[in-house]
Amino acid sequence: MPPKDKLPADPCSIARALGVVGERWTLLILREAIDGRTRFAEFREALGIASDVLSERLGTLVAYGVMTREPYRDPGHRLRHAYKLTQAGRELHVALGALQMWGDRHLPGDAVPTIQRRARGTDRPVHVAFVDDRGREIHPDDVAAVPTPTHRRYAGRPVSELG
Repeated sequence: MPPKDKLPADPCSIARALGVVGERWTLLILREAIDGRTRFAEFREALGIASDVLSERLGTLVAYGVMTREPYRDPGHRLRHAYKLTQAGRELHVALGALQMWGDRHLPGDAVPTIQRRARGTDRPVHVAFVDDRGREIHPDDVAAVPTPTHRRYAGRPVSELG
């Protein structure tokens, strides 16, 4: 059972998600997992993260179903564990892609982006965007966050005030 103290009581989905993935190093661990790393030592070496912090972050990701922990044994070595993304974890690729796009645009490094995302099979460049139910891309300025009628944070406020 996931540790309840990680998730805030806030009904906001963003706040709850940050309870799982919002700690320092967690998104970088997920970046490495998306790139195919699965072993503790691989994460530690790629990130330069302390073992105790890595262990705690991986434990949280496993507890909340973002990753699984699977045993393996290399010949002549003790039993160890690999960490693999679940479907929920793989879906975070979109969030990481959005963060990268934002960083490339607003916090550019020395030169060009260090990574490009491309469609498998066509090699065409891809980007993260809002897409409506007909498959049309919608500019972020044209997207309104409309709460459900029962959401207490917005209850009683007219939709016109909510943006």
